[in-house]
Amino acid sequence: MFLRQNRRKKDGKEHIYWSLVETVRTPQGPRQKLLCHLGELNQSAQARWLKTVEVFNEQGESEQLKLFPSQAEVPAGDPEVARVLVNRVRLERTRQFGACWLGWELWKRLELDRFFQQALDGEAADVSWSLVAAVLAINRLCAPGSELAVEQRWYPATALEDLLAIEAGKMNDTRLYRCLDRILPHKTALERHLKQRYGELFGAEFDVLLYDLTSTYVEGAAEKNPMMRRGYSRDHRPDCEQMVIALIVNHEGFPFSYETFDGNRADVSTMESVLRMVERKYGKARRIWVMDRGIVSEENLEAIRKRGGQYLVGTPRSQMKRLEAELLRDDWVQVRDGVEVKQVAIPGGQERYILCRTAGRKGKEEAIRKRFSDRMEAALKRLAQTIAQGRLKDRNKMERRLGRIQATHPQVNDLYEVALGDTAEGVRLDWKLKQGAAAWRDLREGAYMLRTNLQAGSAEQLWSKYMQLTEAEASFRALKSELSIRPLFHQKEPRVKAHVMVAFLGYALWVTLKHLLKRRPAILGRPTASGVEDAQPFSPLKALALLSTLQSADIVLPTTDGREIRLRRITEPTAEQNSLLHQLGLTLPERLNFHSKCSGDSAVA
Repeated sequence: MFLRQNRRKKDGKEHIYWSLVETVRTPQGPRQKLLCHLGELNQSAQARWLKTVEVFNEQGESEQLKLFPSQAEVPAGDPEVARVLVNRVRLERTRQFGACWLGWELWKRLELDRFFQQALDGEAADVSWSLVAAVLAINRLCAPGSELAVEQRWYPATALEDLLAIEAGKMNDTRLYRCLDRILPHKTALERHLKQRYGELFGAEFDVLLYDLTSTYVEGAAEKNPMMRRGYSRDHRPDCEQMVIALIVNHEGFPFSYETFDGNRADVSTMESVLRMVERKYGKARRIWVMDRGIVSEENLEAIRKRGGQYLVGTPRSQMKRLEAELLRDDWVQVRDGVEVKQVAIPGGQERYILCRTAGRKGKEEAIRKRFSDRMEAALKRLAQTIAQGRLKDRNKMERRLGRIQATHPQVNDLYEVALGDTAEGVRLDWKLKQGAAAWRDLREGAYMLRTNLQAGSAEQLWSKYMQLTEAEASFRALKSELSIRPLFHQKEPRVKAHVMVAFLGYALWVTLKHLLKRRPAILGRPTASGVEDAQPFSPLKALALLSTLQSADIVLPTTDGREIRLRRITEPTAEQNSLLHQLGLTLPERLNFHSKCSGDSAVA
């Protein structure tokens, strides 16, 4: 790392500008990477050419200094002149700046700073609880970790100390835990605030609600948390205690509300509780609910109708058999490549069905069916061979083993006729594909059925509306992957619920960034002579990764009189970073605010 001299002539005079660079390796060989510009270290004695730099002393008092290289001739007796030993300039206190600064800007754009100031800062505290809440949410967005990891590793390595004016030593895990206890009672008010703010920023509407559930598990007994129970695990960890999380978003993925349930709670039993919760928070309204088939029951649909609501829901495949004739008719409407739909009216009813089939889903289900069919037939062959060789003679044991094979392959069991028959040689196991099963199998693969009481809209429009459930699924993917919602480090139920609330806050920041990028699409790619190579829109993850390389650091300028001038600056953004910042409507600060003896610009004797 070293200073690079840049000469420029202006108004007939030569000016020398300096920048801080470092040598980096690239595929094209060693290159100099610009960290930041220092401006002009003056060579001239004329006052109108002098470049002044505002610095601060240890008491926080500012003064103006004129910087010169040590070998330059300078005006004698000028107390503002500082002669810099260029060959001893160094860089100290590097901090991660870009990602956490972006998180703080998103926090302010959602006016969460104002919300938590009103909610939490009524009592005197050494550190404002609203700022501690911001640290928790920004960490969940940028680098999810435990409260101890925030204290020991993440917070001291970021520039939040300068952005929030909280010294690293004051951001400890005890304070973070106490903040969790304080934010949980404000869950309902927070959801209302975000709903209003998303409407103001993006014109978000919440008349169509997408409802889905997921589970998240913990490793251990979780004896102090009665919510943790074993149940159906979407993480394929039935051996672990878990909790169920219900999330409601609108068709664009903006969060509307969430709720937590015991880990053994059945999906279908959550709907009534959620309906009551939404009415309590937002009042009665004619909402449209979009749900997957796992949450659907006649009782749930009746509860929605009783409240004057409408629904568009998936339907269990078992009900498709009665529409076999409709599946055979050639009156499908193609809505896009490989996707066909058709509407089926129910005589004398207020509902209608939408039959859908897709080529991609058909290919996937064929592969799955073939895999399970091969496994079931292989298991049946092994059992038949065991019986034929006389190694299994007890008929009751034969039936138990046969039942186990059928139970292990429920996906294809209904396609086969299997029987144990008596022959002269003994018992024999026979199986065959049911008559007509192949035709029904070909019909049902790739097909599914929707059910709705909406009277308006074509089959294509209703199918498109149902496909918006992918936004809810994308929300859960973000919560589980980028935001790491699993409450690994909490034992008590209120702390786990508060942890989920922090993850919800992290998701609020994440979805805000997502829609800012969507509204002003930034392009990620390598510039070429003909345009941008491999151009791709930014995702929130890519945007955070790109800005995470921006750092803040102290440039220490030793002087000939024994002082050290400390300039706190942000590294120079690349062209890609500048493009992203422009798309987001953000401008990097020229310098970081001074708030303690180790922050800001300073001149130390």
